[in-house]
Amino acid sequence: MHQKYKHLFFDLDRTLWDFEKSAIEAFEEIFEKHNLTVKGIADFHEFHKKYTAHNHRLWDLYREGMLEKDILRWKRFHLTLLDYGIDDKMLAETLGVDYVEISPRKVNLFPHVMETLKYLAPKYHLHLITNGFQEVQEIKIKESGMDRYFERLITSEEAGVKKPDPKIFYYALEKTGALVDESLMIGDDYPVDIEGARKVGMDQVYFDPEGISKENDCTYKIKDLLALCDIL
Repeated sequence: MHQKYKHLFFDLDRTLWDFEKSAIEAFEEIFEKHNLTVKGIADFHEFHKKYTAHNHRLWDLYREGMLEKDILRWKRFHLTLLDYGIDDKMLAETLGVDYVEISPRKVNLFPHVMETLKYLAPKYHLHLITNGFQEVQEIKIKESGMDRYFERLITSEEAGVKKPDPKIFYYALEKTGALVDESLMIGDDYPVDIEGARKVGMDQVYFDPEGISKENDCTYKIKDLLALCDIL
C-alpha cells in the first residue's frame, strides 16, 4: 500500500469503460432497430464515422459550456442524418434517446479492470470523476458491477463544472473529505484528467493503453491498469 495516498479518483470513459466498443455495439442495435438502410444510409461504419466527428465537435462545445445537454443528445444525430440529406429532427431525437438508453448497458471494460479494483478497494477510498451524463454513468457502473468498489460518483452535472476546470476537482475533494496531497487521479485524457488534476496539486496516473502518446509530464504513466497494483 502506498502510504501517501488514501483516495483514488478515476475517470470512467476510456479509462475503465471501453467507450468505443460499447458505442459501436449500441450503434449496431440502433441501426437495425430503425432500419436506417431503408432510409438511404447503406454503410453502417460510414454512418458511425460521420456521427463521431459531429459528436466530438459538439462535446467540445458542451465541455466549454456553450451547448446544453438536451440539445447535444439529439443534435449530433440530426447533423449526421443531414449528411445523408435526411432532415428529420423527430428521428434524431428518437435516436438520441435510444443511444442513451442502450449504450450504458453494453458492458465493455478495459482488461484487468475488475481485478485491479478488487485489489485497490480494501486499501483505498475509490471515487469517480466524470464529465459524462449523470444517469448514463450511474447505469454503467451498476451494470458492470463496478458500483461495489466505488464510494462516490462525482459528475460534472452535479459539480456544475466540467474537467479540466479546477472547481470539479476541489468539489470532489470536498465531497469525499479527501486532502489533495493524499489523492491520486487516474485518467486517459491528458489535458482533461492529467493537466486538470495537476492544476490543483493532485498527483496523476496517465493511462495510455496504446502507448503512443508522447506526453510524459505526469506523476505516473501506465499502459495496463494492472500496473496500478505495482504502484499502489
